Amino acid sequence: MTVREHKSQHDAIADLPLVTKSATVTGVEQLDRDRRPEVKRVLSRWLEEEGLQEEYELPDRPADWSTLIEGLSRDGYTPLARRVATLQERVGRDRPMLVRARLRTKTDFEYLAGQYVGLRYGNSSRAYSLASSPTRDELEICVRRVPGGRLSPRICEDLAANDTVTVRGPNGELVLQDASTRDMVFLATGTGVAPFKGMVDYVFDTGYDEVGGERRDVWLFLGAAWEDDLPYREEFRALAADHENFHFVPCLSRESYLSDWDGETEYVQHALMKHVDDSEVTAPLGVQLADRLRRQPDSGVSARLDPSNMEVYACGINAMVYSLVEAVEHLGVPENRIVSEGFG
Repeated sequence: MTVREHKSQHDAIADLPLVTKSATVTGVEQLDRDRRPEVKRVLSRWLEEEGLQEEYELPDRPADWSTLIEGLSRDGYTPLARRVATLQERVGRDRPMLVRARLRTKTDFEYLAGQYVGLRYGNSSRAYSLASSPTRDELEICVRRVPGGRLSPRICEDLAANDTVTVRGPNGELVLQDASTRDMVFLATGTGVAPFKGMVDYVFDTGYDEVGGERRDVWLFLGAAWEDDLPYREEFRALAADHENFHFVPCLSRESYLSDWDGETEYVQHALMKHVDDSEVTAPLGVQLADRLRRQPDSGVSARLDPSNMEVYACGINAMVYSLVEAVEHLGVPENRIVSEGFG
């Protein structure tokens, strides 16, 4: 597939055809995993630490979880009851919750990294960001199940290799800015990282991380509740191992319940602040952001961000994107260097 020159990405959008193509599914992979055995071990340990293993039984059915939580709250173990309720949310959800699907069209499908397509499967249609780079041979989407959703449950449960879907597009203006020496900062939650997967792959496939002989740092801050809710986590870790100018910062709010996770646990915008060089910040931040700016990162990444030398891309659910963009604007990043897209 021909790689499009990055002279002006936004101008290039107008040159792309808006067509309908038939695509064949070449593979579907579940990204989350069954963590019920881990949950059971952790819950058993919590009860044992409180000396309650004889008083309360480990739950098997959903109703048993509610009975346990109610009992702990009634008997004065409120903090433990809250932690158990978090585990209940994890074991009670449908599976698979997160899948990636690869597609192959009969003819070349031109698009820019970061754009989305309309996908029709059966009698339902939905817009999905392309997680693939134009430098790759196949299209790819990443889908998180939305309970009661129009299409995502069917994709997670039924979509299989050799199925045929309709792909219409491309659409969207969440694309890379014109070449510069600025560092690139990607901020996402959940499947909001899908367009950034294609963009990051494009950057390193084409050498776009180097402009005029000067190498640019590429950052990805990705937030989720649990580690297996992070799309493409292994690919991003491998990329960070291969490229010292790629910094992957996962932010996991609940993973420490089930594992020895010692990385970032805060919101993406707060983790971002911890990686900013505070000597480069001159704008007023507000109490919360200023507090994070003074803290040391938990990511293990030693590099730091200079707000005057970065361009920012943000994607995720609408409310989160607003928070991300607001935080970046407080840092003093100009509006014309911020590209964002929200959904939901």
